[in-house]
Amino acid sequence: MQTFLIVPTGVGVGLTSTCLGLIRALDMAGIRAGFMKPFYQGELNADHQGEDRSNLLVSRTLGRTLVPAIEQSVVEKMIGDGHQDELLEQLVSMKNDSANGYDVLIVESLVPTSQSSYAPQLNAAIAQALDARVIVISTADIDHLEGLADKLDLMTQSFGGTGATRTLGYILNRVKGAVENGDLSDQALRTRITQSLHAQSTHLGGDDFHLIGAIPFNETLSAPRTIDVAHVLGARIVNQGEALHRRVKRVSLCARTVKNILSVLTPDTLIVTPGDREDILLASCLSAMNGVPLAGVVLTGGFNPEPHVLELCHNAFAGGLPILAVETDSFETVQRLTRMSTEIPPDDHERSEQVMATVARHLDIDWLRQHFAVQHTERLSPAAFRYQLVKKAQKAQKRIVLPEGTEPRTIQAAIICQTRGIAQCILLARREEVEVVARTRGLTLPDDLQIINPETIRSHYITPMVERRKGKLTPQLAEAQLQDTVVLGTMMLALGEVDGLVSGAIHTTANTVRPAFQLIKTAPNFSLVSSIFFMLLPEQVVVYGDCAINPDPTAQELAEIAIQSADSAASFGIEPRVAMISYSTGESGTGTDVDKVREATRIARERRPDLMIDGPLQYDAAAIESVGKQKAPDSKVAGQATVFVFPDLNTGNTTYKAVQRSANVISVGPMLQGLNKPVNDLSRGALVEDIIYTIALTAIQAQGTAG
Repeated sequence: MQTFLIVPTGVGVGLTSTCLGLIRALDMAGIRAGFMKPFYQGELNADHQGEDRSNLLVSRTLGRTLVPAIEQSVVEKMIGDGHQDELLEQLVSMKNDSANGYDVLIVESLVPTSQSSYAPQLNAAIAQALDARVIVISTADIDHLEGLADKLDLMTQSFGGTGATRTLGYILNRVKGAVENGDLSDQALRTRITQSLHAQSTHLGGDDFHLIGAIPFNETLSAPRTIDVAHVLGARIVNQGEALHRRVKRVSLCARTVKNILSVLTPDTLIVTPGDREDILLASCLSAMNGVPLAGVVLTGGFNPEPHVLELCHNAFAGGLPILAVETDSFETVQRLTRMSTEIPPDDHERSEQVMATVARHLDIDWLRQHFAVQHTERLSPAAFRYQLVKKAQKAQKRIVLPEGTEPRTIQAAIICQTRGIAQCILLARREEVEVVARTRGLTLPDDLQIINPETIRSHYITPMVERRKGKLTPQLAEAQLQDTVVLGTMMLALGEVDGLVSGAIHTTANTVRPAFQLIKTAPNFSLVSSIFFMLLPEQVVVYGDCAINPDPTAQELAEIAIQSADSAASFGIEPRVAMISYSTGESGTGTDVDKVREATRIARERRPDLMIDGPLQYDAAAIESVGKQKAPDSKVAGQATVFVFPDLNTGNTTYKAVQRSANVISVGPMLQGLNKPVNDLSRGALVEDIIYTIALTAIQAQGTAG
């Protein structure tokens, strides 16, 4: 068991966020990391009534039960009474409890503050007591690195200095002057920083004290929700709207006439205005009704708008615009907002996930894998799965057409995929319509994001479409069907002009897959198209098939679905152990349905003797090791299945939705299998992140192999 103490250079460096990102990065490397925050600091926990904010945030983000932190008064009394050794013994006991089941343990140290002057000495004692390697966290400015070397030297002196065995490396968080997805790659940014540090101090810049990561400052990751602003201001909520989800990136104090505030009515802006300025309230509501997602409006001075004015705002309120009211005047209100903490509230799961993923993305994962190397069991965690998706997609460099080119989530996903090199995205839409959506949502379209007006290309596909459906389509019918951008995108795919298609954010599954069935056809050696979902369970990713396409497959078809699903799992890094699911395990049950599963298992084994396939198995016998040993002791699949093949659509669809919703599990898919070229469907409730990962897996499918 390795232990790592994470030590900040001061307040406000994003200590807990960096710990979360480090845990995610280690998970990507296949290393299970536990977390421990040993000591409570009251000055950093004013808003949490005795509960440690770090523990709250980590436990809620990762869904873990953590060992409680020791109260500050207890720590100070034991140190004051000369009982530090007893305190450290208690710490070792906490470590044993916190490390159980993990490969490494991440320990968050004390933050040096004016009220915790003993922090440096106690952190050094913690490192010794736990035999922990030390990682220092600091902020930096890429254009002003001259003082950073001294800061790192000073912070590591308690642990023997930057050249000591105990000091492993450092992470720079919230790096100013570095832009997320900007001109400098992660490696180039790290090189620039280490060269500068080496020029200041020969002890720095080498691998003895490694720069593990440099995370660019990102305004979005520091943006609080409108509801957080309401709590800080003690505001009365006039209209909650989407206050739980909208974020405040800018605050604008408005007391001018309407014509002079139009430039500040922009996405993610919080308008602060006197409560008796109904004109500014109405202008904000009109802006919201025209598609500008303002963060909200704060009405100051204790004034309440007239009921008839609020009635005029009804449509903006219904569209989600949050309205808050406070007793303080506008100047004092803005002053309080400028002093608002940038720390992540423990209940802001969306922001904590974004921060964790961003930090992990900028850490040197290959170096972590090498230096944190442990023996661990074969598994593919959700974080590792998503990391591999992105890396493999970036390597594949495929062209993915998005027929729903004006849909806001799709546009945002295309921008992210294009910027991060996940895929070369093609939006089917009129450019001016896409630009309007981007502008109203504060998005910047990359220069290389391709936008094609369907009107300019539709006629090119009439003749090829008629040829593909010879005897079934006339040119007039083909032209009519090509008005549907999904059909148009499918023809682009059929002719090899793009490598894959993703749709479904506003179309039904049938709308997405029907053109593929008609124009793409099935791949050689397959007689049907099926689907799988990647289910991102807390500890690993498993595959469910078929949950979207075939209502009641025959035994022959079910065997084919099993083979397709196993091959898909393997191509995405999941070792396929295929369980053919039924209401009965082994030979214990009889009936038409279980006989079908038994026959499908026989056929699949006969066709693919190289695969581990077993069935019929009940779900618990397939998934739970103790149950599998009891019900099917000789099975190589029972209790450790990674691919679950359901006997019919009713069972599969019901199970995946039950697991997804009841256990709060992310599912990626459905991914279609058996087509000549990849077409994938989205849920109409898909998040931007869902669309990004579906684009990535489509790109990997298009590559043919994921190696």
